[in-house]
Amino acid sequence: MTTSSAPGFRICGITGLKVNRSSELLIRANAVIAVVCLLIGAVAAIGLVLTRWQAVHLLPADWFYRILTLHGLNMLIFFIIFFEMAVLYFAGPILLNSRQPAPKLAWFSFVLMVVGMILVNTMVLSGKADVLFTSYVPLRADPLYYLGIILFAVGALIVCGLFFASLVVAKREKTYKGSVPLVTFGAITAAIIAVITLLHGAATYIPTFLWSLGLIELDAQLYRLLFWALGHSSQQINVAAMVSLWYFLGAVTVGGVVLNEKVSRLAFVLYILFISMASAHHLLVDPGFGSAWKVWNTSYAMYLAVLASMIHGFTVPGGIEVGLRLRGYTKGFFEWLRKAPWGDPGFAGLILSIIIFGFLGGITGVTIGTEQINIIAHNTMRLPGHFHATVAGGTALCFMAASYYVIPLIFRKRISFWGLAKFQPYMFGIGISVMSMSKIYMGILGMPRRLADATFANAPFTVEFHPTMWAIQVVFGIGGLLAAIGALSFCIIAVATVFFGSPLTEESIKNGSKGIPQGLLKLPAQVHEGQHVKAVHQTGAKGTVVLVGIFFFCFVMYYFLNWKILSFLWKVG
Repeated sequence: MTTSSAPGFRICGITGLKVNRSSELLIRANAVIAVVCLLIGAVAAIGLVLTRWQAVHLLPADWFYRILTLHGLNMLIFFIIFFEMAVLYFAGPILLNSRQPAPKLAWFSFVLMVVGMILVNTMVLSGKADVLFTSYVPLRADPLYYLGIILFAVGALIVCGLFFASLVVAKREKTYKGSVPLVTFGAITAAIIAVITLLHGAATYIPTFLWSLGLIELDAQLYRLLFWALGHSSQQINVAAMVSLWYFLGAVTVGGVVLNEKVSRLAFVLYILFISMASAHHLLVDPGFGSAWKVWNTSYAMYLAVLASMIHGFTVPGGIEVGLRLRGYTKGFFEWLRKAPWGDPGFAGLILSIIIFGFLGGITGVTIGTEQINIIAHNTMRLPGHFHATVAGGTALCFMAASYYVIPLIFRKRISFWGLAKFQPYMFGIGISVMSMSKIYMGILGMPRRLADATFANAPFTVEFHPTMWAIQVVFGIGGLLAAIGALSFCIIAVATVFFGSPLTEESIKNGSKGIPQGLLKLPAQVHEGQHVKAVHQTGAKGTVVLVGIFFFCFVMYYFLNWKILSFLWKVG
């Protein structure tokens, strides 16, 4: 598995990369804490599901909102960003065969992030920060809550700086040839968006910290504007990192190719320029912002970011299809898909991530981001239905899939509970999909989000929902529990592998032992010459073209269905 190299490095016996040991340890540390945060968020999710499922209604109102705050912060911020820091250390020094430019500073940033995470979670669980993920002013938390977020953000900002420094070091020391790999280019995109996001975070939370101490006053509308430049843009970091890992997983699982690297890189550039503008869709019902500003940010400019996602939505599965066709799976439109390694959790997680992110998250997100349609969707269950499809079904599932390859490569362990691991992406993906679709339908029927009691008990008014609402809640509860069990299963697999797993050796790879993803074993050789290859290039990715056509059909139908619903509300036609 490992051969000797220069001091501070090892040569990976599988990939041939020159692995910097400092960067490797930093990846391990960030990945372990990411799983801890995922575990906290998954346990909290069970409480939320069993409370929103009105027939069970587990938690009282105060604990519902406390656990909702805990869940949102750990899932949307801590788990995702700790994992993204690991991605930056992997896509920088590891993939570029270079050294870590400032190891001590890197560890200092890690400590800052961990201290910030612990401080925030402590404040939330002690009842001193029942302000939800958004912490809208005038809701006021303990000053230590805001301080914890600031410490975490400063640590993450330092890691981004170290990532850019590692690119300079690799370039100067000529540790790679030509342009940086596409995965690294995607990580650069994520890091640039992260810097923009974290600077907005400083502009949001430093004044809020001073406000919590009673030193200054804050304008609630200005807070909302600045917060969503952080709150939504932080999820755009996820998108860039997720797409980078899509390309990585496509290559390592089935030998996927990049159809056109220039086009893929252009799509990443479009993310940098336009994706943060989508933050405005959280403010479409706010009366303080003009319609021109709302329409510009959520349509003309945002559509260029949507174009970028659609490019990746074709090039990633198209590259997978061509890679498999080059291995001989050329019959019809979908032999390549039927013969794909569905028992490999890395590949299964990759494909499910693409499908869920595109069909459920992407379509609903663009639709909700339309100013007129947003009026009937905002602050209903459609919103969490959308972002659970993007952040959980897309990003989190992709990160889980990547872990099945990163853990053997970085921790040098075989995956424990291999039978469960092969089933886990399906369990999580199906559960998230069922839960998200149930939330979307509940939102269409008028169910508000962030509501502790769907019966409006003790309210001075009565609210009646369509009778199907309560049947949909049962489906929602089952899907939510299945997703939570899938997330907990991943945590168990990851912890057992990292701390108790069997070592990954050359002999275990040679013998094809359990716990080794097929992409780390010997893949079937691609054929790059002869009549077979000519036929592949003439055929192209015709199966992907059909799938993309189905996607566009679903997109158009859902989009115009929402206009029809809006016409009912406005009594038009």
